[in-house]
Amino acid sequence: MKLPDKIAGLRKSRGISQEELANAVGVSRQAVQKWEAGASTPDLNNLSALADYFSVTLDYLVRG
Repeated sequence: MKLPDKIAGLRKSRGISQEELANAVGVSRQAVQKWEAGASTPDLNNLSALADYFSVTLDYLVRG
């Protein structure tokens, strides 16, 4: 599973919107949309925030 799918899957499993995730990690809703679409990749700080928010490891997020 690729990073965009993991982000979208984790977000949906929590039952939150892209905007709610964006607010939780301190980015715009458009940034979350681009991550989930594979149009851009979160930087290390945002990956760390996502891992903390979803209680997963960075390894889980970035490795296939």
